[in-house]
This record gives sequence, structure tokens and C-alpha cells, in this order.
Amino acid sequence: METNIKDRYLRALDWIQPVGKSTLNWFEKGTDIEWKSDQSPVTIADKEAEKTLRDAISKYFPGDGLLGEEYGDQPGSSGFRWIIDPIDGTRSFTRGIPLWGMLVGLEFNGSMVAGIAHAPALGKTWHAARGEGAFVDSKRIRVSDKTEISKGQIYYSGMKWFRQAGVEEGFIRLSHDCPQLRGFGDFYGFALIAQGSGEAMVEYGVKAWDIAALFPIVEEAGGKMSNWSGTIDLSRSDVLASNGLVHEKLLSYFENYQIKGK
Repeated sequence: METNIKDRYLRALDWIQPVGKSTLNWFEKGTDIEWKSDQSPVTIADKEAEKTLRDAISKYFPGDGLLGEEYGDQPGSSGFRWIIDPIDGTRSFTRGIPLWGMLVGLEFNGSMVAGIAHAPALGKTWHAARGEGAFVDSKRIRVSDKTEISKGQIYYSGMKWFRQAGVEEGFIRLSHDCPQLRGFGDFYGFALIAQGSGEAMVEYGVKAWDIAALFPIVEEAGGKMSNWSGTIDLSRSDVLASNGLVHEKLLSYFENYQIKGK
């Protein structure tokens, strides 16, 4: 691993632990909810977590760019850009459901080179850097080796998203072909794929900060991530993560999707 990537990656792993503890305190005692213009929820925990991470990055790596859900885009000059979702799964967070995580992705010259998904309420951290493998805490992880959709387990966010994307028919066909569909939305479905606890996660309605950190984790675990067209574009709303072995077959269920939601 290049020294400049390693330094950032290791520092981010250190930073995210105390920020996670602070966010967990908010989760346990509860907090007021605000509603953004797109009707997505935000809390003081989201804002505090992102600000703390941005402040640390700006202090140690002042030339790096930043993109976060709550405080937007800050261009940099180093070629590095940090992509942050302070709480991925705010709806779960506000309902007392522990399936939410803090996502920190590191991009260099347009390629994702490291990612961290920290789940304070679960006490787990999934993380990876290019060429170094993927881990949950200190344990190395690997995607599954199942090749048949009918015998696999597939995760998704929610039915409304497939309806909104205009691929409801394809999703229904998939539900017939794969009886084991589970609605683990947000980062958690992707983490399960990386650790071999399922074969694919399909989602719509995502932003760059929802998925950037997850690319290195899934791919370093031996899996594959792409848009529904098989390409990679963080600005698109559609994404599929898999063990790689069922990827092309799953893309066929959404082949009629017309790019939208940029």
C-alpha cells in the first residue's frame, strides 16, 4: 500500500472510533429529527459526526477534497477526496434500530482506494484498502462462492425504490427466482455481501456518500460492485454488489432500466 494512502486509511480508522462512540450516545438517548428538502431525515448526530471528521481531515490533510452528505463538496488540490456519510441509515437510527453505520471512503484521482463502514451499535467495523484485503475488525473476510441465485440470499433496500426506478417487474421476477430475499437496506446489506453472508445487494436511490466507502470493501473481499448497466458511476442512483459469480445474471433483471436520478 502506498504510504500516502496508508497514512490516511489508518488515521481514519482511529478517528472513526471516538466519533462512533459520540454518535452511539445520541442513538441511545434519542435526538430530535429535522427533515431536509428531499424529505430525508437528519439529526444533530449526523451533523456533529461529519463536522468532527471533516475537521480532522482538514487539520492533517489540508489539501484533500471533501464530499459529505450534510456539508457538501469542498474541492482539494492533492488528488485525494474523502467521501463521508456520517450516519448511513438515519431512519433506522431515529427508530432505535441498530443497523446504521458511519461511512468514510477515500478516493484518489477518481478511484476509490480505501473504505470504512463503522457500525457503533453493532460494535463492528468493516474496512479495506486496495491490495490489502477486506476485514471486519481484525478478521479477514471473503465473499461467498455460491453460483446459483435460486440457492442464494439477496438483499435489497425497499420495494418502493424498484417501483420508482421503473423496474418493479424485474424485481418481482427476481423474487420468484430467489426465495431468500431480505430487506436489509443501507450499508448493512453490502457489508453482509463482503463477509460472505449473502450473494448480492441491489439498491436504488443512492448518492455517492452512500456507496463510495463500500466499493473497496466489497471488491477487496473478492466481490463486484457496479451500476445496473455494469459500469461504475458514483453519481448514479442504481447499484449492485455481489460475490461476482452471480453479478451478470442479476444485471439481466434490470436490463430495461433507463438511467435516471442523477
